[in-house]
Order: sequence, then structure tokens, then C-alpha cells
Amino acid sequence: MFTGIVTDIGTIAQLEKTGDLRARLKTGYDTAGIDMGASIASDGVCLTVIALGDDWYDVQISAETVSKTNVGAWTLGKRVNLERALKVGDELGGHIVSGHVDGVAEVVSILDEGDSTRVQLRAPAELSKFIAPKGSVALNGTSLTVNEVQGDIFGINFIPHTKDVTTWGDVALGDAVNLEIDTLARYVARLAEVG
Repeated sequence: MFTGIVTDIGTIAQLEKTGDLRARLKTGYDTAGIDMGASIASDGVCLTVIALGDDWYDVQISAETVSKTNVGAWTLGKRVNLERALKVGDELGGHIVSGHVDGVAEVVSILDEGDSTRVQLRAPAELSKFIAPKGSVALNGTSLTVNEVQGDIFGINFIPHTKDVTTWGDVALGDAVNLEIDTLARYVARLAEVG
């Protein structure tokens, strides 16, 4: 489990396609404190550590995960949002995030508003019903509040701090973004279906 509060920005240092995809991420984390098999959310995707170095860790990514996320578009040097798994007693500053990406949204509009940036995204049609104004979503692993929703388009505002401590300062039109809907929204929708 995660909170969607990004604690490091990693860089893709190696990519190797075998039966699965193996990636090496350079990190500012103290890797001496990372256990083999630990879960680290990388752009919102919960990935398992399979090797460690002084300033890097490796993950193995299944074809299923590549097909359901933006990981297939990762390139050498790409910056990714990182978050270590939540520990009992940690502050829950965002919302409960599982690291199980539901789909990929597309950035369709970017507009500066004062010091903030409003970004509009198009959600996959089957997921748009789970996105509500003032509800939570995780985008590339970042816990965010939805401003508005019109059909399958929803908007998010990024304050300068968020743009500085995540990869959201690099956002561009057409970007594919990992989308995880709020778990509570999923259960409410399911209860409405069967109720």
C-alpha cells in the first residue's frame, strides 16, 4: 500500500527486454534500507525489487503490467515518481493507493493559472464513471484531487511544490499517464450496481 505522496524522483538507467522487461532505476533512496523483494511504486506501478546497488534498484515487469500501464514507453533517462511502501505508523498524507494501475489517461490540455498549472486528461471510457469532482485519483503515483469532470475529461491543478517534487513539472500534451482510481469509488460503484 502507498499514499500517493512521492518521496523521490528516479531515473531509468537500464532497460532489458527478455521474457519480461527488466528496468534499473537510479534513486536517491538509501538502498541499504531496501530489502530484496520490497515494493516500490514507480510512476504509480507497484514493482518488486529484484536487485540492489549503491544508488539503484532493479525490477522485473511482466508483459501484463507493460500492456496496462505507460511502462512500455519508458526510455533511458526518463524521470519517474517513486514512493516506498507504507509502513504501519506512517503519516497518510494522500489517499490509500494500491499501485495497481487501472488504465492509462492522456493529457489533452495544459494551462497555467497563476502559479499553478491546470492539466486536463482523458480517462479510458470504462474508468470515467469512477472519477468525481473533489474525489481522489493517483496519476503516475501522485495522489491528486479532481477539480472537474465532463464526460471522460477530468481536470487537476498542480501547485508549484507538486511540480518541483514530482515529474509533473515535465508534463506535455499527449503524455500517457498511469491512472489508479480511488478504491472507495470502485466499491461505491459496485454497491450501487448490486444494491
